Amino acid sequence: MATQSSTRTENRITLATEKSLAVVPETPEREDARTPHPRTNRSMPPYRATIRRTQLRQIVPVADTTIYEMEQRGEFPRRFNLTPRCVVWDLAEVEAWIQARRLASEAAATKRAPPPDVKQRKTRPVRS
Repeated sequence: MATQSSTRTENRITLATEKSLAVVPETPEREDARTPHPRTNRSMPPYRATIRRTQLRQIVPVADTTIYEMEQRGEFPRRFNLTPRCVVWDLAEVEAWIQARRLASEAAATKRAPPPDVKQRKTRPVRS
């Protein structure tokens, strides 16, 4: 059985070098084997979940303009076009961004906005 397997492998290598193709891995000995066929699993990228703008707004409660400005500055994951009229974000990148923001907040590395100076208001001025 081992000689038959090695002969089959040598034939494939010879065939591959003659056609200048990559070596095809050997198929399982049994046809009823539960492993997938090597040609069906060709370096396919893993499935990546994407979300549209309405789903993004549910996850990240920030205005659209703020999200777009943060994208331009490189502070938020970039969106990409799935079709000419469909824009999506990678869910894993958005979740990683949220996790990074949470860690920065816990480490007090995120600056808070200063409170407004109420003395500069033009309507309802503050009495001294």
